[in-house]
Amino acid sequence: MKPNQQLETSKKTQVQSMFNAISIEYDYINKLITFGNDIKWRKKVCEIAKENGPQSILDIATGTGDIALELANIEGAKIIGLDISEKMLDIGRKKIANQNLSDKIDLVLGDAENLNYSNSSFDTITIGFGVRNFQNLTKGLKESKRVLKENGKLIILESSVPKNSIIKFFYFVISRIYIPFLGLVFSKDKSAYNYLQKSAEKFPSGDQFIEILKDCGFKNITTKRQMLGATSIYVAQK
Repeated sequence: MKPNQQLETSKKTQVQSMFNAISIEYDYINKLITFGNDIKWRKKVCEIAKENGPQSILDIATGTGDIALELANIEGAKIIGLDISEKMLDIGRKKIANQNLSDKIDLVLGDAENLNYSNSSFDTITIGFGVRNFQNLTKGLKESKRVLKENGKLIILESSVPKNSIIKFFYFVISRIYIPFLGLVFSKDKSAYNYLQKSAEKFPSGDQFIEILKDCGFKNITTKRQMLGATSIYVAQK
């Protein structure tokens, strides 16, 4: 789905404009949406990435660079953070400079579905809350596979819908009332948080997403559910 179904512009263009518009408040509202759990999830992504001792890491949909900053704790690793929103990247670059990590992290403007890197360039790829914003999910995942080295690891942190009916009820209360309310109160672009809520519900999470990863050629796929299933970490190997 696109952020604005009424516009004829592509989803990619709309997502780019949307994140440019909400870049200033994004980090703050994201912490409210996740009840601060985003910090813990990023650490788990880093722990999984660290297992193989990667030297080259690509963080797709890096946004303001929070996952890239966490990955900088991996000794010897060089991280490229890629995003289509220049304004999100600008905020990330300030964070990196403030932490004196410019020698470890490079943030670049780029498109996840058309990566400007050679085959087998990276040991590990991470994507945090980004795949549901791809215009073409399969194309984006296949691009990640292309630039991964053989046996390289893809780690995806993404929203999912809980299976338990009671937990699912509270999930829908939060996603359909709480998140749009935050957008209404704190954001200049109120429609952005309606899109983020709806896209999270429509994303083919769980077993459906595992099948998509398999169809794209990934193997050894595991899922680690977080926040009672409201978020999932998918780990796959090339």
